[in-house]
Amino acid sequence: MELQTERLKIVPCTDELLSMISTEEYKIGPHIKMFLEKLREDSTQLGWGVWLVINRENNTIIGDIGFKGKPNSENTVEVGYGIIPSAQNKGYATEAVNEIIKWAFTNVDVDKVVAECLHDNIPSIKVLEKLNMNKIGTVNDMLKWELKKVR
Repeated sequence: MELQTERLKIVPCTDELLSMISTEEYKIGPHIKMFLEKLREDSTQLGWGVWLVINRENNTIIGDIGFKGKPNSENTVEVGYGIIPSAQNKGYATEAVNEIIKWAFTNVDVDKVVAECLHDNIPSIKVLEKLNMNKIGTVNDMLKWELKKVR
């Protein structure tokens, strides 16, 4: 399973993948270790957790993206993402999030993708606006966003 854009490969994170790719500047965070533990216990989590964002030009990891679990009872998934500092402000986050949302909407169990970011996280706000996500409110300094599948 691999998604491709003009500049990126977006691949579900596995132990095997991490061992084959350069993680020179990219740091493997605790969310990845937690996901890999979950994946070892339940292989159906693949695709509904962390995906690595890989620059196709030099085959290096420039960030991660993914969902915070399988679709819930309302057919909703939450997307999250992060790009390393040297690759920011180049449109990679928008490109990657757009692609993974398109992938999610091909699943019959997904009708809505949600996201959240801090009210002062201007780069993230710009990404979500470019993707035509709708701001639906604020809870404890976190802006809430959603995008519904077009039928």
